[in-house]
Amino acid sequence: MTVLQFGVFPPPDGGVQSNVKDIRDYLRRNGIRCGVVHLSRHRQADHDDVFYPKTPLAVAKVALEFPADIFHFHLGGQITKELLGLYGFGTWVPGRKKVLTFHSGGYPSSPDAKRAHPLRNLIFRRFDRVIGVNQQIIDMFIGYGVKREKLRLIPPYALPSEPPPAEIPDAICAFMREHSPLLVAVCLLEPEYDLPLQIEVMERILRKYPRAGLLIIGAGGLEGELRGVIASKPWGRSILLCGNVPRPATMNIMARSDLLVRTTWYDGDAVSIHEALHFSVPVVASDNGMRPPGITLIPARDIDALEEAIDRRLAEPKLPRVPKPPVEENLQAVLDLYREL
Repeated sequence: MTVLQFGVFPPPDGGVQSNVKDIRDYLRRNGIRCGVVHLSRHRQADHDDVFYPKTPLAVAKVALEFPADIFHFHLGGQITKELLGLYGFGTWVPGRKKVLTFHSGGYPSSPDAKRAHPLRNLIFRRFDRVIGVNQQIIDMFIGYGVKREKLRLIPPYALPSEPPPAEIPDAICAFMREHSPLLVAVCLLEPEYDLPLQIEVMERILRKYPRAGLLIIGAGGLEGELRGVIASKPWGRSILLCGNVPRPATMNIMARSDLLVRTTWYDGDAVSIHEALHFSVPVVASDNGMRPPGITLIPARDIDALEEAIDRRLAEPKLPRVPKPPVEENLQAVLDLYREL
C-alpha cells in the first residue's frame, strides 16, 4: 500500500498540519510509504516524499506520477473553487481510492455550508470515504447526499504520553522564567480567534497577578497588526507574540504553563485543547457547543466572563501532572480505513 496526502505539512504548525504529519509518521512506522503534496504558500524544496508544487499543473503532475494506491485529501478551511477543482480532478484519476478528511469543525453552521451548491455535493459524493472530525460534519455530508456507509467519524489528534523532547527558543524561555502564572494561547493569528480580547483582559489579570504573562503561539495574517497593538499597551511587556513554534516545543511550553486560553468567534474541536487536557493543564475556552468535558466555558466576545474564568482557574490548586498512555486510536482508525479500501 502507498498513500499520497494532499494538504499542509509543517512548518508552520497547526491542527491540520499535525494530523497530516501524524498520519505520515504512523504509516511509515508501519512500513507504508506515504507522500505529501503541500498546498499552501509556505514552500520548501521537495524532500523525503514531501512535495511543494507551485502551480495546479505541478500538483497534477505529482498526483499522476507518484505510485499511490490511495489519495487522501485534507480540507481545513473554506471550500474554494480551486479546492473543488482539485477534488474534481483527484476523484477522476483512475486506479486510486480517494479519501477526504474535513477538519473545519465550525463550518457546518456557517452560511456557506447551508448554501445550495450542486457541484460541491456531487464532487463530495465521488469520494470513496469521507472522514469528519465531529458529528456535525458527518450530518452535513449526509445532507449533501454522501452515503452513510462512506462516512467515518475520526478525531484528528494523536497525543504522546509525554511532551516530546524539544528545544524551546531562548526568548520564550526567558519570558517563562520572568512570568508567573503563565497563560498560553495556541491558534492562528486570524480575526476569528479574537486575540485582541486576550490582550485587553491581561490588563485586568495583572492587577491581581502582577507577574502574569501571556504567550501567544501561532502565525497568520494579523501578526503585524497584533504586534502593534501589544506594543501600544502599557502592559505589553507581559505579552509575547511567539510566531510559529514547532509542535514538540509548543507541547512542552503548554505542559509547563498554568492555563490554556482559547477565545474564538467560531471554532471546531481544537487540537490544542485536547493536548492541554492530556497534560493536565486547565483550559478556558469560548463555548462552541462541542468542547470536551473538563474545561471552563465562556460566551464569545465577553471580556468580563473571560476575566472571571481565568481568575477562577488560576486560584485552583495546581494538580501534579500524571503521565497518560499515548493516544493513537485515530491513526489506527485511518490505517484500518485504508486497508478496508
